[in-house]
Parts: sequence; C-alpha cells; structure tokens
Amino acid sequence: MSPEELHAIELLRRVPYGRVATSMRALPFLALARHVVVDGEVVLRMHAGFGHHQACNGSVVAYGADNFNSRDTLLWSVQFTGTARIVEPTTPELELFGPVPHFVDGAVFDPVYMRIEPQFVTVHALAKNPEREYQHAL
Repeated sequence: MSPEELHAIELLRRVPYGRVATSMRALPFLALARHVVVDGEVVLRMHAGFGHHQACNGSVVAYGADNFNSRDTLLWSVQFTGTARIVEPTTPELELFGPVPHFVDGAVFDPVYMRIEPQFVTVHALAKNPEREYQHAL
C-alpha cells in the first residue's frame, strides 16, 4: 500500500460510519454504512431491507467517510473506489462492528455485509479557523 492509502485506512479507523455510492436502476444513490477496517480492506454493514447491497455487489462503488462533525481543528475526508462483494464476516469482524441497530426508518434492522478493497484512494484535509467557526453557519 502507498503511504496515502495507509493514511486513509488509518483515518477510516477513527470514525464508525461513512457513505457508499453507486447507481441503482440507472440513478445514483448514497447509503449510510457502518465500517471496520480489516487487513487493509473495508468491511461494511448495511441494512438489507433497502436492497442497496444488491446494487453494490460485484460493482465498483465509491466509499467516503469524514470527521466533519468533530471538534477537531483539522477536518479530513477519505474517499476511495473499489469492487464491493457481499461477504459473511468472521466472528472477530462481527465483534469489531459492535451491536446492530434495532431499527432503520421504523423497520427492524437486517444486517448485510460487504467487503471492499480500496483503490484510487484520496484524502483531503481542511484546517478550521476557530475564530471563524460560526461565520459560515446556516
């Protein structure tokens, strides 16, 4: 792995959630996913009820995560592409995820897991100026 890829993987370990992007019925979509990093690959946990995993399986997807909601003065964003594959995680991988949510949009959460080997990795950083933090508030 390149130094940038190693840096991106390390940053992903710092946050639990990100967004996976692909297309479904010729339309782009983003879906929330819980992720863990295992042996340089990213394993995602998503809700099976929406069928997003079926659109991702075997396809090149984009995945991104960031620390934008943190109080850190250095904000970062990691993005990568890779082929997603539905997998059955090992017991140690399941333990890394922690407990599953009870509900998603009022429906019982039905977990499905995918593994992505990151390719075409980018990391972007943005330094916050604490004196201007509220100047751009909505």
